[in-house]
Amino acid sequence: MTTTVNRQVLLAEKPAGKLGVEHFRLREAPMPVAGEGEVLVRVRYLSLDAANRAWMQAATYRSAVDAGTVMAGHALAEVLESRVPGLAAGDLVMGDTGWQQYAVLPGAGLQKLPRLEPLTHLLSVYGIAGLTAYFGLLEIGRPKEGDTVVVSAAAGSVGSLVGQIAKIRGARVVGIAGGAAKCAVLTRELGFDAAVDYKAGSLYKDLKAAAPGGIDVYFDNVGGEIFETCLFQMKLHGRIACCGAVSQYDGEPPAHGPRGVPGLIVTRRLTVQGFILHDFMARSDEALAQLQKWVGEGRLKVREDLVEGLENAPRGLVGLLAGENVGKRMVHVS
Repeated sequence: MTTTVNRQVLLAEKPAGKLGVEHFRLREAPMPVAGEGEVLVRVRYLSLDAANRAWMQAATYRSAVDAGTVMAGHALAEVLESRVPGLAAGDLVMGDTGWQQYAVLPGAGLQKLPRLEPLTHLLSVYGIAGLTAYFGLLEIGRPKEGDTVVVSAAAGSVGSLVGQIAKIRGARVVGIAGGAAKCAVLTRELGFDAAVDYKAGSLYKDLKAAAPGGIDVYFDNVGGEIFETCLFQMKLHGRIACCGAVSQYDGEPPAHGPRGVPGLIVTRRLTVQGFILHDFMARSDEALAQLQKWVGEGRLKVREDLVEGLENAPRGLVGLLAGENVGKRMVHVS
């Protein structure tokens, strides 16, 4: 390796309101050096996720990102130098590299990946998005054949896969997305039975028309008003899988939460359960085998949204929070 410079994107300051590109700063740092028990990697594709924004606010399932530090993020990376057994130069790994071209990480924190084509699928359908969709729907939502499944942020990285998996399992699927173009992708390309545009201004009425018999399973990625609207259309013994709350990550917090919730949950005997992927990682091989089978059979279509260049990662995240993407958004770093 001849380069001596490592380009990094820092969180320059924590936003008080909505996130903007001005909250980040690009810098050049010296190349990191791997010590004993560590691995030097070159970042290939960087994952952009709504959770990146939540990490700026406070500790979640990981520590908060502090101003002046490298922005946190998961990536698909290639090993350049290894000082741990079981990993060698040329291996592909998944790890919390942060937003930078090169990183040194403890070998124990890396997941070795098979070399599949296209490589981007390792970050989307075979990565966090696909595994989250698989376990969140099947283990938390538990759809049965003939159930009505509603998915919010349905054109996003997780939601687009949740809806398709629900269809494979024999459910009737309604997606909620922002804009007519996204709704058309859901029904015409991804096989959803119906799509509701939450930006049209008549969410409750439109959802009632799309799911007139009520909702058996709601897969929630957004929280807020959409969560509340779906909650009041749940059937008896309905299941709600809470995956994320993107509506509350960026900007001012909501003035109130869903109203009348305790009584509704009791009378309709609803199950409302949050989860994170780490709850199911011991079973990842099971999920990957099934996801690969469905993709190979053409039953599971993969939409990806590629941003070119590390310097464009801030713009990519801001755009993701604004709902620009269809499918998994990632940054091609090298």
